[in-house]
Amino acid sequence: MDGMRSPRRLTLGALAVVALAVAVAACGTDEAHLTPSPAPTGSLVPPLTGQTDTDWGTIWDAIPPDFPVYAGATPSQETATGPASANLVVAGGDAKTIATWTADQLTSAGYDVNGGSVALEDGSYAVDGEREPGCQVHVEVAPLGTVTSITILYGASCPNT
Repeated sequence: MDGMRSPRRLTLGALAVVALAVAVAACGTDEAHLTPSPAPTGSLVPPLTGQTDTDWGTIWDAIPPDFPVYAGATPSQETATGPASANLVVAGGDAKTIATWTADQLTSAGYDVNGGSVALEDGSYAVDGEREPGCQVHVEVAPLGTVTSITILYGASCPNT
């Protein structure tokens, strides 16, 4: 029985470990020492930091994380025709289907999308939405052979989060 510990010592030892863990955790919550972690590599939605003036108006240089992006869309600078909050492509894809989906998603997100998507002469579609005073978005969806291009202009008056 020499090698057995008393239950009382084990309990006091366990309490000491818990108390130490709580003290260390409390010390680690000082916000001045926290370092933000970077956005994941390859993210479609980098942090909104800059703005650019365009013929359409001033836009954010990116889209926020909650902006609806069509499944399978990937970033593409090759299809860019000017400044945009996002230039995306979808392999294959039907421009009308993507534009209709975008209009529906913007409506679900609280945007007023008058007329849904509008067909243009070149086979592309435009979707315009507005929510909150002054927050406007413009999305162009264009067939380009084997890919469909999605260009998003996210107005500078819109929230940047």
